[in-house]
Parts: sequence; structure tokens; C-alpha cells
Amino acid sequence: MLYLQILYSFTSDDITTTIIPITLFAVVAGPLCNFQRFSHIVFWIWLHLLHFNVANQIIDPQEDGKNKSSRPIPAGLISLEDATVLRWALIPICLIVSACYSPQVFGLSFVLTLFILFYNELKAHEHWISKNFITAVGYACFEIGSTLIAGQNMSRLEPTAISAIFLSLAVFTSTLHAQDFKDVEGDRLIGRQTLPIAFPNLARTSMMLALPLWSICLSRVWGVNTLCTLAFTGYATMVGLRFMTCKTSQAARMSCKLYSLWFSVAHLLPAYWRYFHEAQTF
Repeated sequence: MLYLQILYSFTSDDITTTIIPITLFAVVAGPLCNFQRFSHIVFWIWLHLLHFNVANQIIDPQEDGKNKSSRPIPAGLISLEDATVLRWALIPICLIVSACYSPQVFGLSFVLTLFILFYNELKAHEHWISKNFITAVGYACFEIGSTLIAGQNMSRLEPTAISAIFLSLAVFTSTLHAQDFKDVEGDRLIGRQTLPIAFPNLARTSMMLALPLWSICLSRVWGVNTLCTLAFTGYATMVGLRFMTCKTSQAARMSCKLYSLWFSVAHLLPAYWRYFHEAQTF
């Protein structure tokens, strides 16, 4: 039971920011061919997220001690040496599990392995340009892999799924720094240059503008009705204003949670298209 607690604690902070939105996305974009695949989707996402987080958390224990002292290494649940062994053991585990689905899923797992290496051991995380680029590409690999597992044919994506992935990648690339505001103190401590640290005013302004603009754009693309569009855009505007005006660490954590909810809803919009528009063509 302790081992399960340790593994869970490595990924618990990313349930709302990564596991839930990507799972929802895969289910609607795939679309999910049968309910049994749901557990496969969640496990594949969680396993690769575990790989990334263990690799990340053994690099900067000092950062975790400042930002997230409840994580397993600073909390004393696992030693740095044992976490390092786990980090490298997860590479073949992820690749073998992925190979059981299809060559395409295996390929995405291999790409994720490379980008995790670049992000952590090669220190791409230290500057916001390389950090954001690798994070965006990695997130796209998560979405493509999980969507392939969800679909009837795990070797190719449907046209609607491809469009959804491109849009999701664009949204994530332009808003992913939402998660960096809550970690500003710890990132400054280790000299990491995230966008909120390098250009704080630009980072906050971009959130205020991007969230409502993307809400309108996504609603138009997926054929969302006027009432739902207004509600979605109104919520996005509120979250964007919070990033602009609420600047304490505690406020940043709440803004990140509200952003995660917005991002999850954005991931569900392809389902609206499938139910109200695509289904009517058959």
C-alpha cells in the first residue's frame, strides 16, 4: 500500500491539470469505442505522467521543497536514490505497455521518452521558450496516444480527432504558462526563467485576452449554440481577469484550478460537434 501511495503522490498534483482533461479529450475525440478502453486510457496517461514527474522531481528537489513540500521526495516517502532507479525503470515499462496497443502508440511513447530527457536531464525546463515548446509537444503526444487507444482503430485517427488535436495544441501552447504563476517563488529560487518571471505583465495580459478569444473561436469551430458560447466565454473572461488582477501565490493556485476547469470544458467541445452536427449527417 505504501508503494501505491508513493506512486500516486508523484502524480496527484496533475490529476486536474493533465489526467482529467486529456482523458475527456480522448473519450470525445477518439471517440471511445467501448467502455473497457476507458481504463486503458487513464492508465496509459497516468503511467507516462508518472515517468515525466519522477524524472522532473529528481532534478530539482530544492524547488519541490519550496513549492510542493508534500511531494514524495521532500516528504521523505522515497529517497532520491530510489526515485532515480524508478525514473530509469519507467522507460522500458512505458515502451512495453505502449507496444501492446499499436506501433503508432509505441512511437508516441518513444517520442515522449526523448522529450522527457530533453526537458529534465538536458535542462530545457530552465528557459520559458524551450520549456513551453517541449511541454506543448509532449502534451500533444499524450493526446494523440490516448485518442488512438480510445478509437476503434488504434493505428490511425479520424478527421475530427485530428482537427481537435491541432486546436488543442494551439490552445495549450498559448495558455500553458497558466500553471507557472503558482510556482513563481520556487522557480526564482532555482533561477528558472518561466514566462511569468521573464515577462510578468505580458504573461498576465495574454491570459486575460487568450481565454475569451479561444472560447469564442472554439465555440464557432465546434458549432456551439449562442447561449452556451456566452456562458463559456463569460467564464473564460472571469478566469482571465483573475490572472490579471489577483497576484498572490494563493490566488494564483485558485486561478490555475479555474483555468483547468475551463481547459477541461474546452476538451469536451468536440463531443458537442459529434452529437449535434456530425451525427445528423448520417
